[in-house]
Amino acid sequence: MLSCKKIGELLSQTMDRKLSFREWLGLKLHLFICKTCSCYDKQLQFVARSARRLMQPEKDSQGIPALSDDAGSRISSAIKQQLDKEENKK
Repeated sequence: MLSCKKIGELLSQTMDRKLSFREWLGLKLHLFICKTCSCYDKQLQFVARSARRLMQPEKDSQGIPALSDDAGSRISSAIKQQLDKEENKK
């Protein structure tokens, strides 16, 4: 069985690429058994959905206020800086 650390990495990778069948199966089996990783998966999905909604102001049908261009630029810049920091640590 895959470790929780490996599952966390795979959950993050699912947003960037399609998992192999073996990775996908190991992920699903682990999530079925581990409530902590299952909760983490739900949190990641929530953050991803929220970010998509904020970056698409034309889909403001659910009462979510539109994100200004300035705020969007600041958020994008902060995310890029954080990703660059993490990449430099490797």
